[in-house]
Amino acid sequence: MTIYLIRHANAGVRGSDPNDLERPLDPTGQTQANDIADRFADAGITRVLTSRATRCSQTVGPLAARLSLPVEDHPALLEGQSARAAVDLCRDLARDGVTAALCSHGDIIPDAIQTLAREGMVISGQRGWAKGSTWKIEVKGGDPVLAEFLGPF
Repeated sequence: MTIYLIRHANAGVRGSDPNDLERPLDPTGQTQANDIADRFADAGITRVLTSRATRCSQTVGPLAARLSLPVEDHPALLEGQSARAAVDLCRDLARDGVTAALCSHGDIIPDAIQTLAREGMVISGQRGWAKGSTWKIEVKGGDPVLAEFLGPF
């Protein structure tokens, strides 16, 4: 079982939309979203969860469409939330044996990965938080045990 923790793709300049939650992907971000769908279409994903920010739902939208899955908004993935909420979500999905794609923000993902590492998960290779990047988190016995940074696409 695997959890894919995805940082939203490129979405233009912060502040370009008065309601930042509505800021859409830019053309580069749209390409990244399609690349994510291509990369993970055969990964066995059974749930797609996201922050309710437009840029996040648009990042995983092509993947969900390809898999005929709904895009589920989840409050733990919203920018400004605690990393603990995202970690708890990852742990809940791991215990349930769900292979999932989760899309969140640059303030959540680094803290969530570092929290999981402090709690025993091993990080393999380099670390990064670039827009459109993905962390692959391997789960064994209901626990996240190994994370690998797959980089931006």
